[in-house]
Amino acid sequence: MINLNQRILPAVRKMKDLEKLIKMSYEYIVVLDIHISQVKSIVELTKAHGKKPLLHVDLIEGLKNDEYAAEYLCQVVKPAGLISTRAGVITKTKQNGLLAIQRMFLLDTNALEKSYALLKRTQPDFIEVLPGIMPHIITEVNERTGIPIFAGGLIRSINDVELALNAGASAVTTSKAELWKHFEQIPDEVIQP
Repeated sequence: MINLNQRILPAVRKMKDLEKLIKMSYEYIVVLDIHISQVKSIVELTKAHGKKPLLHVDLIEGLKNDEYAAEYLCQVVKPAGLISTRAGVITKTKQNGLLAIQRMFLLDTNALEKSYALLKRTQPDFIEVLPGIMPHIITEVNERTGIPIFAGGLIRSINDVELALNAGASAVTTSKAELWKHFEQIPDEVIQP
């Protein structure tokens, strides 16, 4: 069983933000928009500071987001987990014993229904629902799948975070440093998939 003891999953895009984040108390962090040549060193840096990095496979420049990339990341780079929209990446991540987070873009009813079918096949550890500012959809996905949800995308305020959490999200992914700072000060509840 996996315990995430945080309501915010800080997502970093720039090294200067990563430098700030490794000094904060968050254990799990999301790494976005990096070049393949940086992946191993960033994972090693974060681990050296007691962090558990979650790599967004689809956003690693120079690396195809497929099963082979997932295998490489799991066995050589060894982050805490992988995030992807791709079913093959999620399946391979689970086979390697890392956290598998299925990212879903919910653009319309058709996309939502296709996502439900995909989730039945992949059975990820967590689902990241985007955009994360749709509380009623977060509630629906949570009830229909029984898989813990991260809300992400367009989360801009404390109120957005609270609405997502109150709707049933286990945590909120955000690249907004001011939200990291605000929620770092508030005790978190244990989140279990």
